[in-house]
Amino acid sequence: MSSSSSLRIATAQVMISDDARRNGPVIRRLMREAAEAGARLILFPEGCLSGYAKEQIRDWDQVDWPAVEEELRQVAALAAELRLWVVLGSAHRLTPPHRPHNSLYVIADDGQVVDRYDKRYCSNTEILGYYTPGFAPTTFTVDGYRFGCAICIEINFPELFVEYERLGVDCVLLSAYPVDSVFEVKARAHAAINNYWLAMATPAQTSALLNSELISPDGTVLARADATTELIIGELDRDAPEFDIALNKARPWRAGARQGDIYRSRRVCDPRSDSPAGFV
Repeated sequence: MSSSSSLRIATAQVMISDDARRNGPVIRRLMREAAEAGARLILFPEGCLSGYAKEQIRDWDQVDWPAVEEELRQVAALAAELRLWVVLGSAHRLTPPHRPHNSLYVIADDGQVVDRYDKRYCSNTEILGYYTPGFAPTTFTVDGYRFGCAICIEINFPELFVEYERLGVDCVLLSAYPVDSVFEVKARAHAAINNYWLAMATPAQTSALLNSELISPDGTVLARADATTELIIGELDRDAPEFDIALNKARPWRAGARQGDIYRSRRVCDPRSDSPAGFV
């Protein structure tokens, strides 16, 4: 059961197709399951609604954009009905001839698309042939818990995860279509280094490499899908005693250390310090 200080979230692991009219009903079914399990937010993988470029999508001309938009409207309407926040991966169409963004739609529990995260660090293939990059972080708050968004290859850019720590997030929502298993090691490292939760949603197509997970602020895995699981449920709880060191001691201390005052105030004027070789 959720306590008054905790927040229950769901992370999906679904098979993604190139047809939004097939993807949409699966998304809505899992939204209902998440709501029935008491979740307040559900995270879906990269490209979950539209299909992901290089995998399901080889040419944007094959995408039925009106279908994508209609399915998104139905997802938003159900979010309002269920009082559920939804973070949904999809291509976001721009005005031709501009290529789409690789995005996460942030849909509030009143059915409004309140924000959108556009992938900032696209891969070489993505940026040359498929997507237009974004340039800003995205944060939002649900029941007192602050979230940030990231997508796939951005796992390789630690500065994005440090940025979210500085922005005060409690949990990073990472949607991905991973290509190697070391991805999971990096995700756990970012969570442990920055002392926040990290939810990672991956498609069923990549379950042989790794599965969707919820990672704690000390880097341990709280919930993990297996090859046949479509949905995992996990709890964010600031008052959990096992996370006291990570949240209440390590995180504030590291934030102060990054500012550097604790070190600058202890800098000394000493020839044995200033000389590269020192003195015998």
